[in-house]
Amino acid sequence: MAASELAELAEEEERRKKRAPWGVIALVLLTGLALIRNGSGEFDVGPPQPASAAAADSRVPGATPTVQALPYALPDRVRIPTIRVDAPVMPVGLDVDGWVAAPPPEDPNLAGWFTGGVTPGEKGTAVVVGHVDNKQGPAVFYNLGALKKGNRVEVARKDGRTAVFEIYGIEVFDKKNFPGDRVYASKGAPELRVITCGGGFSKQHGYDGNVVVFARLVEVQ
Repeated sequence: MAASELAELAEEEERRKKRAPWGVIALVLLTGLALIRNGSGEFDVGPPQPASAAAADSRVPGATPTVQALPYALPDRVRIPTIRVDAPVMPVGLDVDGWVAAPPPEDPNLAGWFTGGVTPGEKGTAVVVGHVDNKQGPAVFYNLGALKKGNRVEVARKDGRTAVFEIYGIEVFDKKNFPGDRVYASKGAPELRVITCGGGFSKQHGYDGNVVVFARLVEVQ
């Protein structure tokens, strides 16, 4: 086999590893929709971006869980009181290109739970995604980048219980170099990732990054 073919195979293998850190999950890349920027409204500046101080410290191991993991139960709603999010959650899988699908953009107040992972509250890392905006303006996770460490995310489940997660990091990652293993890998305890588009924006390419919220289970209601 030629050296060029070997190099191509190596590059493809590296891309595969980045796209499928769980073996089944593909790298989350939400479709960035054009933010309305040509008006005189308050949305001209774009969505807030995470502060550098909000980054999750990868050198610190996950905290010893003090709350027992919950059994499987479908999520019903996601609430983030700090940024006034209260949205229904629908299941989403992979699209035709092998990426995690986002909810329909026509409904701005709708989040998606990725069915290839655990349900929120189970042992492992659950993933909830949603749009930052649509053609009409801000969507469900427009203000995700404004969150801070210590803020909470509540996921109401269809078994009647609510899994409460505390945020320990918020970061924006370039889509071309998305750290799939770091974002999705299980830490041996119930964790949650909330993901939307972020970073720079262009009309030609949309958003060039993803805002990722890192949170761990701290309470069950």
